[in-house]
Amino acid sequence: MYSGTGMYSLGEAARLIGVPAPHLNRWLFGYHYPKERRGERARLWSAPLWTPQLAGEGFEDKVIGFHDLLEARFVNAFVRQGLPLIVVRRCLESAQQLYGVKYPFTTLRFKTDGRTIFGETVRQAEKEGVLVDLRNRQVVFSDIISPSLYAGIEYHQDQAAKWYPASRREHVVLDPARQFGSPIVEDTGTPTDFLYASYLAEGGNDHAIAQTAGVYGVPARFVRSAVRFESRLRQAH
Repeated sequence: MYSGTGMYSLGEAARLIGVPAPHLNRWLFGYHYPKERRGERARLWSAPLWTPQLAGEGFEDKVIGFHDLLEARFVNAFVRQGLPLIVVRRCLESAQQLYGVKYPFTTLRFKTDGRTIFGETVRQAEKEGVLVDLRNRQVVFSDIISPSLYAGIEYHQDQAAKWYPASRREHVVLDPARQFGSPIVEDTGTPTDFLYASYLAEGGNDHAIAQTAGVYGVPARFVRSAVRFESRLRQAH
């Protein structure tokens, strides 16, 4: 039913893209915040940056799709550079309108001409009194939209279709059409967390690599790739 969409809990998504789960929750599901109005304290609502792919599907826990995952990765790059979320939102909306797509940051078009959208959005925000502390907009944009952000994304008709979170030589991929988008060894379709768990159970050493390779029928070099990938995820958190 969800083939081609991908499916990630907020915790899983947070580990995969290095974003705190509470941030993902606020960006993709909205949040309330207090504000003084005419001397009275009000509770206001900040809407999600966009409606997640799997919203309204009746899941007990909050889940997001593959495109949500990658787009949030780009939002995080903006936020980490110190850009106010209101500016990120306006930049996103401008790109959505211009390109006619829901997930513009991950498109190849934004990679090539997003600098103009970014600059115009920042200038408009400054005119409206939004404080944007950017000493050099061009340099800042280049720092945000770095080649590494796009390097692992494989495209189909300008839209992200797969993501290789490490080097493509590692053969670890997130493909929304396979295993609900969970990280797998591309050549065999084996989830990397299965291989990592087996590796640990077998002792977490070179012998365990060989044992796991035999159990799952996965070449040892790909088991090593899976172990490296899963180890990095855990070290980052």
